[in-house]
Amino acid sequence: MKTLSTQIKTLMMLVLFVSATSLLAQENSYQSYDLGAKINEMTLTVGGVLVVATNNGLTGIKPEQSQPVFTFNNFGKLKPEETEFISGSPYIVVSQGAGSKFAGIAKTKRAVIDYMQGKVIFNSDDDSWNQIYTCDVVLPQNKLIVSGIQKTGSKADKITPKVAVYDLNTSKLDYSFFLDTPGRIGVGKDFSVTGTPLLLKDFLIIPTAQGLIAKTHSGEELWTNKIKRITWLVADKTEQEIYGFETTTNGKNTRIHKIGVKGEELWEDDRKVKGIVSKFEILPQGLAVVSDVAGGDGAFAAKSESKITMFSAATGEDLWEKAPKTKGYVQHFYTMEDGILFGIYSGGINKISFDGKTLFKKPLKTGENIMIMAHTPQGLIYITGEDANIVNLETGEQIWDKPLKYKNTASVASTYDSTNNRYLIATEDIVYAVNANSGEVSEFSKLKFEEKESPSTMEIRNGNIFLSSSQNMMALDGNGSEIYHEYYKSPGKSGFMKIVGGVVAAASMVATVSTAYAAGMNNNGISMNNLRNYNDYGKEAKRASDMFASIAGASFDMMSQRFKASAATEDSQFILTKLDNGVGLVKVNKDSGKIEKEILLKDKKPEYKVDEYAGYLYYKANDSTIDAYSLKK
Repeated sequence: MKTLSTQIKTLMMLVLFVSATSLLAQENSYQSYDLGAKINEMTLTVGGVLVVATNNGLTGIKPEQSQPVFTFNNFGKLKPEETEFISGSPYIVVSQGAGSKFAGIAKTKRAVIDYMQGKVIFNSDDDSWNQIYTCDVVLPQNKLIVSGIQKTGSKADKITPKVAVYDLNTSKLDYSFFLDTPGRIGVGKDFSVTGTPLLLKDFLIIPTAQGLIAKTHSGEELWTNKIKRITWLVADKTEQEIYGFETTTNGKNTRIHKIGVKGEELWEDDRKVKGIVSKFEILPQGLAVVSDVAGGDGAFAAKSESKITMFSAATGEDLWEKAPKTKGYVQHFYTMEDGILFGIYSGGINKISFDGKTLFKKPLKTGENIMIMAHTPQGLIYITGEDANIVNLETGEQIWDKPLKYKNTASVASTYDSTNNRYLIATEDIVYAVNANSGEVSEFSKLKFEEKESPSTMEIRNGNIFLSSSQNMMALDGNGSEIYHEYYKSPGKSGFMKIVGGVVAAASMVATVSTAYAAGMNNNGISMNNLRNYNDYGKEAKRASDMFASIAGASFDMMSQRFKASAATEDSQFILTKLDNGVGLVKVNKDSGKIEKEILLKDKKPEYKVDEYAGYLYYKANDSTIDAYSLKK
């Protein structure tokens, strides 16, 4: 879960962020919150609660409420690395002392906060935990698994490592157990937990420095084995076959173990793969594994690239005589009915059958950074930073006569115009129209966004085409003629770092949530997406709502309801710009290009966050005050 949280922590924040100190607005604030301490950082959560880190601790704000949702000052001021927002959930895990060089000796603390309901679900101090070694939120089961030393019971109990499982929905302890026998006489053994526990329907597996330990949900021991240093585990759908992943001593490679429900090793030997496993899929045909190898220095050093391997689930033997060449890191990886489709970040797409045969007549050459790979009625569409095409998914042959090529750019916007059966692709200076049936390419419109920006957003609105970037907005009619082009000058580098890409669209927040869930919430964060249809990319809000609804708990119900409604500001864009009287935030209508609202910010270094989905602006009015404004009117 921590890996998932790291991969996806930045993407789940729907914000526009710069630095600030005071506010002069053309209207009164919706709510004002004096937090009574210096504000250090603001985080807009996927649930729509603004979490503010102050010198006293954490505070949660919902503009619908006049008072903070929660205030957590138990641990005092927290460093950024001591606060972890669990992806796709209403939970914050707060740590203190875990990163200290005295962590194994001095007291370490953990707390879990439900920011939607404003409740502290778990506080290690309240349950007499003296040291917390690990603290893992497990979804969708909605459990918390904690390991460490608890200062309760006999003298021997107080020094024996322990595991406890809490229900995050009820905030109550389910069960707990010792990892060693309290008071055991003999040489002391290290029972520290080495990885994320695996919670199954009938039992729990804990990876420790002494091996794997399996316990029932009442804490009774089922079995142990001597497989050590496991960092994460995953089971097949039947939960009869379990795979454990061990990072080698040098930290560069991975060993994969297969274990049965009674703890027995099911392979004669473990399987070593080069690099660190980044994707793992249990398929009827075998085990698909992607591992990433970090390159080194020198003529004989390993190259920085991904390795793709297919193992037999029964024996662990390599099923392919020759692994496909990647020559770079895998950026896209999809399992299909007839094989595995993958795209490389440095360029290139290929498809290989489950028995190791190349399905494409030859590897497809593409530009660098494959932004989109998706199904279309004509085949696989791909869009990179410098080219685009549709190819036959069975042979890899081009559907378009030749790839659409353009000047390399970090941002390419695209959409499908169903009325005219065409794809529209916007680069830095040209919008191309591609006939969906024939692949015929035409120059639809020329662009010239100010400040050398490229479009980052493109959508069909009422038969017109809307494009935008950080400081530019444009609408074209169905023939490519300009309806309007509005430019709002950035505040400049004197007080700001220029924001690349502008405000993140509301859809991006729900896309992050639904993708994260599909990619691994049920599989310890290591899994793959199915190749989606190109036109499905607008349906993430429903996916996010359904995902939250599938997990028991009042907070998940609240998050599901948030994404059932349309984004409050889906018809507007927010831009930080230089106004006549200073720096300000403008709300601009996408269809007309007209300003609907201005909030003037007097200071040269403003700090704020915009929740485009709910339609609120959070503003740091001074060192200890947050003002909230409604952007819906």
